[in-house]
Amino acid sequence: MLFIKNGHIFTMAGEIIEKGNIIIKDGKISEIGKDLVAPSDAKIIDAEGKMVLPGFIDAHCHIGMWEEGMGFEGDDGNEMVDPVTPQLRAIDAINPMDLAFKEAYMGGVTTAVTGPGSANVIGGMFVALKTYGNRVDDMILREPVAMKIAFGENPKRVYESKKKSPMTRMATAAILRETLFKARVYMEKKERGKEDPSKMPEYDMKMEALSLVLNKQIPLKAHAHRADDIFTAIRIAKEFDVDITLDHCTEGHLIADYLAKEGKGAIVGPTLSSRSKIEQKNLTFDTPGILHEAGVKIAIMTDSPVIPLHYLPVCAGLAIKSGLDEMEALKAITINPAEIIGIDDRVGSIEVGKDADIVIFDGNPVKDINCKTYATIIDGKVVYSQI
Repeated sequence: MLFIKNGHIFTMAGEIIEKGNIIIKDGKISEIGKDLVAPSDAKIIDAEGKMVLPGFIDAHCHIGMWEEGMGFEGDDGNEMVDPVTPQLRAIDAINPMDLAFKEAYMGGVTTAVTGPGSANVIGGMFVALKTYGNRVDDMILREPVAMKIAFGENPKRVYESKKKSPMTRMATAAILRETLFKARVYMEKKERGKEDPSKMPEYDMKMEALSLVLNKQIPLKAHAHRADDIFTAIRIAKEFDVDITLDHCTEGHLIADYLAKEGKGAIVGPTLSSRSKIEQKNLTFDTPGILHEAGVKIAIMTDSPVIPLHYLPVCAGLAIKSGLDEMEALKAITINPAEIIGIDDRVGSIEVGKDADIVIFDGNPVKDINCKTYATIIDGKVVYSQI
């Protein structure tokens, strides 16, 4: 049991509590308030003069999939032999002992949504996990949490070099449509097979994975930088009546009003990086602020290892410098990504009943580059401390 006292608590649930206290029991947030009494068996953390926040969440990264300093041996994010690989599961490639995980929770990032890269039209299944642990099975928050798809330059470049489809944006969209249609037919055959076993289709791992998307159990997670690619992603999601998240959204500021009308959240980034390809030519930290002003719910992501995960609050700070409201920047790395991904029942805010993922800072992490992490708590356990 833990008792955090005297903290400046940003619950991210609409309330800021000065000199507030939090009781943590059995890995969950038990009580929050100003006049709480510490249980006799609780370890006490004095957060006087410090900022208390829910653990940060990166809604799109590849932590554990591309290991630090390993090269090919540690690169397990792209199976570049088939443009359609929905059956791949991130959990089978993640190395939780990679140094990047420790750096993440030391920097206040407690949840990462990680998975395959963008070489394939359909890349495989993402997982939401905590950043502390030695065995990935024990770190899982939700698995699978999304199905990765990719538009634009990446699948074009990969398969042009192999002289096979897709070599154009038309082919990328057509392959995605065709595969989703096949999955729909597979599901229909399975339904008929329940009544007549002779009509049951042969088991197909790819189609089984995509059934999760068509049944709206998980969303498509769309890698799309350019405005036209973002619209293509939305168009196909509508055609098949499936959920979708818009990831990268580099040109989102150019189409902000349209995205607001669509009612889709935007997971923006990586922005603290060079314009490494043509579709990033309009890269700017203005994007989050412009999208927010238009009414789009935003999350900020690192695309780690493109940007190391522990620089997530730095990215939020640079968005503030470019016009994003400070509180919205904090939301963009806490409650907003949780809501966009669909894990806000567990994480993203300091509320009774939620996982006790809490970070205490000696300053404001999105405004002060010299701010240090005082303590990181994941599932009620102090995993890092300068106390």
